[in-house]
Amino acid sequence: MDDYIEACAKIGKTPEKPASGKLMLRVAPEVHQRALIAARGKGVSLNQWASEVLSAAAHG
Repeated sequence: MDDYIEACAKIGKTPEKPASGKLMLRVAPEVHQRALIAARGKGVSLNQWASEVLSAAAHG
């Protein structure tokens, strides 16, 4: 971490803060309902399903 902060200082870049892992979203009720159905269909919680979908989208 110290190396990252030092490198940022050398190039004049502000270091990014680490993400907490908590994410609050507001979506249309219809989207929420479809997401719940999709999660149930995979046999996982909505949180787990959303984590998998977001991870795939971020890496895709």
